[in-house]
Amino acid sequence: MQNVDRQILLLLREDARLSPLQLASSLGIDEATAAARVRALEESGAIVKYTAVICDEETEENEVEALIEVKVTPSRGEGFDAIAREIAAHEEVKNLYLMSGGYDLAVIVHGASLKEISRFISEKISTYDSVLSTATHFILKKYKIEGAQTSAKNASERLSVQA
Repeated sequence: MQNVDRQILLLLREDARLSPLQLASSLGIDEATAAARVRALEESGAIVKYTAVICDEETEENEVEALIEVKVTPSRGEGFDAIAREIAAHEEVKNLYLMSGGYDLAVIVHGASLKEISRFISEKISTYDSVLSTATHFILKKYKIEGAQTSAKNASERLSVQA
């Protein structure tokens, strides 16, 4: 990967709204080159998606999010990839990672309620033959998302408990 491509990715990771003109200005290249490099990064799959990081507490959304650790038996010839593809195909799954440690996969899921996520685990994830066990952790509060703090504004609203 060219150095300019790495720099573009770093800039877009911090602010995906940057225009080709803004990228060009930051990198000392012309706008057409910046636009062409971004297009090439999109086409190659290096840029997968542009998205906004949203603080659910500020939007008063009631969606529930959970981290599910999954221990699996890897399949012959494909390792963890086959089961990972099957799990990733579910709409509820937002992120999926191969991990080291006690569990093999970390799955981030979103649902409307605790019951919906529990049903997803019991009726879908745990039914795969290669799934040996799961551990579910419901996310209660997000302090930092994608490098951005979410709770700094509310920090001063805490009551003092000093005597």
